[in-house]
Amino acid sequence: MTLPGRLPLPERLPDLLGSARFSAALTHCIVGTAVLSHAIRATMGWAGLVAVMTALVAMAAGSLVAKRGDWEWRGLLPVSLLLLVGWCAATLLWTAYQPDAVGGVLHLAASAFLAVYVGVVRDLIQIVRAVGDVMRLVLVSSLALEVLAGLLIDGPIPFLGIRGALERLGPIQGLLGERTALGAVALVAAVTFAVELMTRSVSRGRAVFSLTTALLVASLTRSSVILGTFLVLAVASLAVFGLRHLARQARPLANSAVLVLAAVVAMLVVAFRSPVLQVLQARPDYLQRVALWREMLRLIDLNTIEGWGFVGLWRRDAYPYTALDLVSRGAQETGRNAYLDLFLQAGLVGLVLFAAFCALALGRSWVLATTKRGVGYVWTALVLVVLVVVSLAESVTLVEWGWTLLVVCAVKAAQGRSWRHGLPEQPLPA
Repeated sequence: MTLPGRLPLPERLPDLLGSARFSAALTHCIVGTAVLSHAIRATMGWAGLVAVMTALVAMAAGSLVAKRGDWEWRGLLPVSLLLLVGWCAATLLWTAYQPDAVGGVLHLAASAFLAVYVGVVRDLIQIVRAVGDVMRLVLVSSLALEVLAGLLIDGPIPFLGIRGALERLGPIQGLLGERTALGAVALVAAVTFAVELMTRSVSRGRAVFSLTTALLVASLTRSSVILGTFLVLAVASLAVFGLRHLARQARPLANSAVLVLAAVVAMLVVAFRSPVLQVLQARPDYLQRVALWREMLRLIDLNTIEGWGFVGLWRRDAYPYTALDLVSRGAQETGRNAYLDLFLQAGLVGLVLFAAFCALALGRSWVLATTKRGVGYVWTALVLVVLVVVSLAESVTLVEWGWTLLVVCAVKAAQGRSWRHGLPEQPLPA
């Protein structure tokens, strides 16, 4: 007997997929899956991660269809994103390890699609709240596991990559499985929690606790890369908030001055890099990176323009990654430098497209952060600063959580500064 008033599932499904609650829950799942990809692969394998992402893509596609009357096409996707993903897919035509490359390209495209979904259906403050909720869970869980490994059982948790070094005050790896990745997540979390505090999105006590936890986790990673990124982030934060307090007429000139100053500082760092390198040479991780990068540059010379084929995370049973595996002694899944890693995989064309994508996203978000009144615009600019700087020493922006956040920020920046807003409005048909 059918209960009166109850609609059959096929009629209720579009309402469910198009509801705000479903979009909010799906956004949390997308961000959580991206940040916890390492933990999912460590516990469920690639099959588990693929199954989770397939389900998320299907639900996101259904939700977009159900919401098709709520969004319009202008500025929806940055053209630079389409070109970058398209070129990475084109490398399938000449790669020597096509089955692995197909998986890498599909992973890249699926992550980008999920990030675009988040950027389209959620506003900026809602995204900040979702990222904040996920980051709180990840950081607290990471600290709990480090306490378990380092203080209670006094031993590592190998399948998660946790070494159990908390009793020596680090370095810790947490649920990310690598200290620099955990530190980068902690810095993104710190930016998120600070914006939550300023916008009063959560209670003051929760925001202060979260911010303190993020800074504690970042310090316990004991990573020189994270320390350097934190200093750059601090300077960028001062610059953004300083520019926001200037008169509106003075901001364009001030932004130009900041751009010139950043270029000068970058050139000075390159020109006087010897003292910095002498300090870093005492660190084993730096020596390992240099050896890996030298071998990568040698392999890049063999396929400079087109690259060896995009694969994302390295496949150690395919050349040239077998050669790189010998140099890194089986310890790496990436090139420890997003720009050099993409240069190897997608060639000079891919590197130029990636650099243009990052530069456009950062430039647009920086202008929005310094000209718009909402504090939420600061989040995209500072998160992109963290991602762009960390990418000099880790390949976080090519895969998983780093790539997802990069695309989310790029989509939100394009919505505010896209040249396509000057085109005539043509809403998608309902």
